[in-house]
Amino acid sequence: ELEHIVNRGARILGVGMTEDGAHEIAKRSRGTPRIAGRLLRRVRDFAVVAGDENVDQALADKALSQLEVDNAGLDSLDRRYLSQIAMNFGGGPVGIETIAAALSEPRDAIEEIVEPYLIQNGFLQRTPRGRVLTPQAFQHLGLAVPKRPDAPQLGLFAEPE
Repeated sequence: ELEHIVNRGARILGVGMTEDGAHEIAKRSRGTPRIAGRLLRRVRDFAVVAGDENVDQALADKALSQLEVDNAGLDSLDRRYLSQIAMNFGGGPVGIETIAAALSEPRDAIEEIVEPYLIQNGFLQRTPRGRVLTPQAFQHLGLAVPKRPDAPQLGLFAEPE
């Protein structure tokens, strides 16, 4: 559905769009049509500057990478959030107030913008003790998953059997 939205937006904006270009933009849009439209406009700007008539997968990937939107749809704030917890708090648990202070971002913005997508995609868990990164988050950041003594009780970081 998002690919259709991207293709329709491209027609309205008067930019050529290949099927794989639309797919690349759609997969990085966090499942949100509004974000897909915003990314499309930014990729179109890159295409205009590059002098390309069509947006293909390579152009979309290059533009989105320069915009710091990775293959999972995470932007620089998402990665700062995950890195902060991973590097400074050992993967958690850590409270939201501490995270907000460490990132110099408002608590509301973190809870309403950043965390829902990270939770939906299995990078973050909210526990009674605070936020905890999942092994998937460490893998996405290219970090080793830490061994946690409290893992069996929380059900986190457990080794597959």
